[in-house]
Amino acid sequence: MNTPVMDIKGILENLPHRYPFVLVDRVLELEPNVRILAQKNVTYNEPFFPGHFPIHPVMPGVLIMEALAQAAGLLSFKSMEAAPDKNLVYYFVGIDNCRFKRPVVPGDVLMLDVQVERVSRGIWKYAAKALVDGNVVALADLMCTAREV
Repeated sequence: MNTPVMDIKGILENLPHRYPFVLVDRVLELEPNVRILAQKNVTYNEPFFPGHFPIHPVMPGVLIMEALAQAAGLLSFKSMEAAPDKNLVYYFVGIDNCRFKRPVVPGDVLMLDVQVERVSRGIWKYAAKALVDGNVVALADLMCTAREV
C-alpha cells in the first residue's frame, strides 16, 4: 500500500470542511497544477446511510461529486500554495457531463482521480472520476473557485 502524501491531519489543514462533511480520507498522489488521487473509505457508519437507503444503503451521487470537489479543492489549494482560512473559501460552482455508472456501497474504497483541465480568471476546471476496484463509478467535469470572504 502506498504511503499517503497527505493524511487526515493534512487534509483538515487544507480543507475548510469538518465532520460529518469531510469526504476525503487520504491523498495518495498530488502533482500541483496537474492531478490528485485521493481516497474515501465508504463505511456503514456514514451519517447518510440510515436514510439512503435503510435496506439497501447507497452513497448519494451528490456526495460522490462533493468528494471529487473536495479532492479538487485540495489540489487547487496546494497548487496555489494557499490554505483555507476565515478569509478564503473554495466554492463548487459548476458541474457538466455528470454520469453515474454503478452504486457505491458500504465497504467500497472510493478513489478520487481529479485532473486540472484549465484555470481561467480564477475558475478551475477539472476532469474528475471516481473509481471502485479500478472501475469507474462516476465521472464529471467540475468547476470550482476560491473567493475571499
